Amino acid sequence: MIKRISLFSCIAFYAFTCIAFTAHAQQMKAYSPLVWDEAKFVYHADSLGNQIPDFSYAGYKGGNEAIPTGQIAVVVPLKTGDATQRIQAAINYVSMLPLGKDGLRGVVLLEAGTYEVSGSLTLHASGVILRGSGFTTNGTVIIGEGTTRETLIRILGKDDITFAKKTNVTSTYVPVNARVLDIDHAASYKAGDKIRITRPSTQDWINQLGTDHFGGGITSLGWKPGQRDVTWDRTIVAVKGNGIEIDAPITTALDRRYGQATVEQYNWKGRIENVGIENITLKSAFDANNPKDENHRWMAITIENAENVWVRRMQFQHFAGSAVYALASTQKLTVEDCISRDPVSEIGGQRRYTFFTKGQQTLFQRLYSEQGYHDFAVGYLAAGPNAFVQCQAVEPFSFSGGIDSWASGVLFDNADIDAQALSYKNRGQDGQGAGWSAANSVFWQSTAGLVECYQPPTAQNWAFGIWSQFQGNGYWEQSNEYIKPKSLYYAQLRERIGLAADERTVLLPVLTEASSSPPVSVAMELTRQSENPMTKLVDFIAEAGDRYPLNTTANVKTIDQIGYKETTPAKKQADMRVVNGWLVRGDEVLVGAKSDVPWWNGSARPHGAEKAKPHITRYVPGEVGTGLTDDLEEMTDALKKDNIIAIDHNYGLWYDRRRDDHERIRRINGEVWPPFYELPFARSGQGLAYDGLSKYDLTKYNEFYWGRLKQYADLADQKGLVLLHQNYFQHNIIEAGAHYADFPWRAANNINNVGFPEPVPYAGNKRIFMAEQFYDIDNPVRRSLHRAYIRQCLNNFKDNSGVIQMISAEYTGPLHFVQFWIDVIKEWKAETGKNPMIGLSATKDVQDAILADTERAKEIQVIDIRYWHYQADGKTYAPQGGQNLAPRQHARLLKPKKTSMEAVYKAVSEYRTRYPDKAVLYFADNYPTMAWASFMAGGSMANLPKIGNNDFYRAASAMKATEINGAWLLKGSQGLIIYKEKSDAEDIDLSDYKGGFEMTRINPKNGTIIKIEKINLGKHIHLSNYTKEPEIIWLNKK
Repeated sequence: MIKRISLFSCIAFYAFTCIAFTAHAQQMKAYSPLVWDEAKFVYHADSLGNQIPDFSYAGYKGGNEAIPTGQIAVVVPLKTGDATQRIQAAINYVSMLPLGKDGLRGVVLLEAGTYEVSGSLTLHASGVILRGSGFTTNGTVIIGEGTTRETLIRILGKDDITFAKKTNVTSTYVPVNARVLDIDHAASYKAGDKIRITRPSTQDWINQLGTDHFGGGITSLGWKPGQRDVTWDRTIVAVKGNGIEIDAPITTALDRRYGQATVEQYNWKGRIENVGIENITLKSAFDANNPKDENHRWMAITIENAENVWVRRMQFQHFAGSAVYALASTQKLTVEDCISRDPVSEIGGQRRYTFFTKGQQTLFQRLYSEQGYHDFAVGYLAAGPNAFVQCQAVEPFSFSGGIDSWASGVLFDNADIDAQALSYKNRGQDGQGAGWSAANSVFWQSTAGLVECYQPPTAQNWAFGIWSQFQGNGYWEQSNEYIKPKSLYYAQLRERIGLAADERTVLLPVLTEASSSPPVSVAMELTRQSENPMTKLVDFIAEAGDRYPLNTTANVKTIDQIGYKETTPAKKQADMRVVNGWLVRGDEVLVGAKSDVPWWNGSARPHGAEKAKPHITRYVPGEVGTGLTDDLEEMTDALKKDNIIAIDHNYGLWYDRRRDDHERIRRINGEVWPPFYELPFARSGQGLAYDGLSKYDLTKYNEFYWGRLKQYADLADQKGLVLLHQNYFQHNIIEAGAHYADFPWRAANNINNVGFPEPVPYAGNKRIFMAEQFYDIDNPVRRSLHRAYIRQCLNNFKDNSGVIQMISAEYTGPLHFVQFWIDVIKEWKAETGKNPMIGLSATKDVQDAILADTERAKEIQVIDIRYWHYQADGKTYAPQGGQNLAPRQHARLLKPKKTSMEAVYKAVSEYRTRYPDKAVLYFADNYPTMAWASFMAGGSMANLPKIGNNDFYRAASAMKATEINGAWLLKGSQGLIIYKEKSDAEDIDLSDYKGGFEMTRINPKNGTIIKIEKINLGKHIHLSNYTKEPEIIWLNKK
């Protein structure tokens, strides 16, 4: 009886469920935002007019035209050796040809075979196509050689956008997918104008989204007003009354309740277009002994400051980062028929983002990716519409979809994500406070291990025809059903441009039916067909050349026949030396500002990057510029322009920006956040360190880190700059426990059996006191590692003169470690015959002990006053070395008072007098404003301005510091320099100078010449300031 009741209960429940589901399905259908009426779509807008975006505007020419083929203009024949210069010369040659009516200049053709490229190739002009002779077997292969992380091929226009008139959007609400909006002064615009529409990110909107904080009562990662403005670049196609019509829809509603949207006209001359890369296999060389090697190419192709561009029929192999990365300045891009295999990298953040866009109107179609992390990803504020059509990820390590903040108007259409997720959701703190990752975005006819479709406040996300595990409160329709049309993108394209869309509608054919009750004959046929595997997307992509062949033969000249200029290395300036106690290049004293590198905190997003200081070893994969991966050529030019003589460089406190939270926890995964402050040691590929990437090997070195420092040192020698190279960074082993959490020397973070205690003995479960153990050179393992590392610091710059080696940033450590450091240097010098510039930078007691040590003092060329100073009250602030306290901890205990010009002069003068063969630097208390005191005492690298007469610092190099009646003078045989702070008249005995001199009065603040006059010496002179302000008076014999 019980069984019978249970049976009827199950039947009743099943019937009720079916009825309820049918009713629900009918209700959903009645209110469906999108209905396919066999031949066209019927859109149902919501109460505000928002509707599903038209994604057909994504791609080359906004979907309006097919990709052109172009005419071959030059061939680069296959030769052995490095092909970088020859291929780039061919690109440059075509870049100078005239643009045709079709917007093209011509094709650079590479022959079948393998080209080795040691550098980076750049397509920098409109109308240039780089084409190989096939991207499958027996085609063209370019191998990115070396251990550099340089992008292999860049499509790179100029970031020279300028803005003109700006006006407000007057519409109260402009819905999603709208192409018409009302603005002030519409009559002042015309068809063809390029405009940028900006939707502000106000506090009200952020509060509505709930992204002002993500938990824990901590708001540092919460969204801030002005940091997530959404912008669309559009072209006006018509002006009617107060309204303008634009060429593509917006993808986030403009709602005046959340701020005033604007329209701004722009001109972007340097943005290039009609550029393509096609029909090539790109590979990166790598260390086959390390499955997680990262000392090789990260990005195959990056695109920026470009529109109407394409990448097609490509294979990618062994890259650590992306196959194709479209930066935010990319628009109307098509990437199609591409295959990525066998990436080599750590498993974590910024790695294996295989096909990645931050741009707008970008189309990624028929793509295959293996073992990516975010294989198909839409990034920060990507304004859309952006579409991924028929893309397959095999064995991915993480999800595809929106990975950063508020990408709007995203489509995943016929996507297949193997055992991982497709995701539109609120990521919270993940992704450096990404929050809501996608809005007004669609999943269509796709499958994944999990589909996350959530509705953000003020927006919507939709999922149609999904086969998956489901999660989220977004709009779902026809789950676990195959729906019509098969592709939303192609249906929208055909509806908009007509039959011309058909030849571009290329989908992997499905040759069988899915009927649940087939006739016997059909069942037999399907049974027969089941003996063979399904057609694979990867094979279908590989056949692209058969479907639409590209021309790979032409009777044109080769680049070798045309000829090109070989690049010649830049010349070095005179070596940096110490002469007469001055640090000079040639015969000119080195002066100027010093720039310290950031070593914690930061963001690679625009609001963070634009405020960042220059850096040598900061790294943001695929991104070059201020606050990102600095272009060292441009950066060193900027340093020269800004009168910055030196970069004071130490390695990062930690690699990953997650650790900026100062937690000591082991991270849950390796999803590290940029910008990365690189560390000197290489990862081992073994185990997991506390940041979730593999452990370090302290016997192997990070080639990117050392290569960048070497590149900067080479540029410094060419441009007259200096690198202060801090070998260590003491901050890791003292103070906050988090400083030590990710430190490569920590036993949990390396494979080298260093012997430091684990679990870490955090004082009060918070603080770290590891200095004494770290500086212990009696431990044979650590001693050997220290010795090898110090030698690496020396080897890296063995051919550079503009590097000053210093023991450590923030060094308040013991004497014995400085002695050890100097002994290793002395040993290295004896072996190599090289003479590096060694700076002694330590507490005063340690400095004085080394300088009193006759043998070790010989190894010192530069004395750096940094961790002590004379106070204005005449007392000395001089904490002791080796007391296991950081500089600021000493300061909290000893409470130092400020210095003065006189006190700085005394400090520098004492060391210059005692050690006349050594240069003295002053970087202690208030050093930038004490520069003239340091210089007049004989100090080098003082933060002084450029002087209106270029001979001033050259003349100073032959002078010595002295005082006459309290006045500070630099005296030489051919003249003297007087620092005159007071405007009162002073008598100075210059009777030992005879004859005519030129007297130049100089403003000490900015270096401008105040007045030049002639004067005869040989007597006391009566000097008064010309301006009643401090002056520099330079007397130069004529």
